[in-house]
Amino acid sequence: MSAIQIIPINWYILLSAVLFTIGVLGVLFRRNAIIIFMSVELMLNAVNLLLVAFSTYLSDSAGQVFVFFIMAVAAAEVAVGLAILMSVYRNTKSTDIYMLNKLKG
Repeated sequence: MSAIQIIPINWYILLSAVLFTIGVLGVLFRRNAIIIFMSVELMLNAVNLLLVAFSTYLSDSAGQVFVFFIMAVAAAEVAVGLAILMSVYRNTKSTDIYMLNKLKG
């Protein structure tokens, strides 16, 4: 019996819900684009935690395969997002998302 099956599944659900909630609050209430990217990554990792926990709990590897693809998409999202953020920072000298109104023209 693995260690993940000894810990009740409810604890994983609770931890994932807390992490996801912190991520949502970070996206909604923070103005810094880097913090927003980190909050989105936190939400993705909360979902990954649930997928791995349920995958192990049900002895099915499909959840772990989904985690692999989610992490690949998250890496691409970070690469594109940081490239966009760098170009915005060059123009506005700020990572504040409300400064993006200056780019309208």
